[in-house]
Formats: sequence, C-alpha cells, structure tokens
Amino acid sequence: MDSRLLDILVCPLCKGPLIYKKDDKELICKPDRLAFAIKDGIPVMLADEARRISDEVEIK
Repeated sequence: MDSRLLDILVCPLCKGPLIYKKDDKELICKPDRLAFAIKDGIPVMLADEARRISDEVEIK
C-alpha cells in the first residue's frame, strides 16, 4: 500500500483513522469494528463489503 494513500484514507462511516494490517491485507476501523479488504492493492472501502469484527476480538 502506498503510504500517501494510507495518510488520506478514513473510514467511510465514521471518518475516523484506519489501522493498516499488512499481513491480513486489511484496513481496520477500531470504533466501527470493521475490516476493509485490500484486493490487488486497492482498498475496498464499501461498508457492505466490510468484514465485521466480533466484540470478543481485541483490535491492536
């Protein structure tokens, strides 16, 4: 992922910052507990496509 792109991307729902998980190829929104996939180097920033992170999982 391009670091300049990471600097400007925010969660489409709350407009908050995202955590880049390189190994999982995801961008994580901690407040909304959503994981946005990165496919072929392009983040999929659609709430309908995001993976919900359960409350039991600790987000680091």
